[in-house]
Amino acid sequence: MKVFIDTNVWLSGRFWPGLCAELLDSLIKMDVTILLDECVYEEFRRIAIEKFKVDIITLEQSDVFFHRHSIIVPRAQIPMKDAPDPDDAWILAAALTANADWFVTGDKALLEMGHACGMPIVHPRQAYLRLKGLN
Repeated sequence: MKVFIDTNVWLSGRFWPGLCAELLDSLIKMDVTILLDECVYEEFRRIAIEKFKVDIITLEQSDVFFHRHSIIVPRAQIPMKDAPDPDDAWILAAALTANADWFVTGDKALLEMGHACGMPIVHPRQAYLRLKGLN
C-alpha cells in the first residue's frame, strides 16, 4: 500500500503528539510506503520555520525522518484538473503519478472532493481507523 501524506498532516504528526503522529507511526510499523512530493517537502520546511519557528536541529531530525521512512517523489509535470486550489492540483497530480492508494489530508476542500481520479482522499482519523481495521 502507498499513502501520500499532505503537508498539514506532516506538520501535525512531526511536531505534536496526537492522531497524526500515531498515524505516521502506524504507517511505519505496517511497512506502508509513505509518499510526499518535493512541493510538500518544501512547504513543510517553510511553514515549520516561518510559522512554527522550529529550530534547525528539530528540522534536521525531520529531514532524517523523511529520508528514512518515506519516499519523496518528483514534482508533477501537469496539474490535476478540477482541484479546489491551484497549489493542490500539483500535489494531487504527484500523488496520482506515484500511484498512491490514499491521499491523507486535513484540508476540508480536498476532503469534500472525496477522491481524485479514483484515489480516495481521506482524513487522518479515517486513515488511522482503516489501518487498524476499525472502519
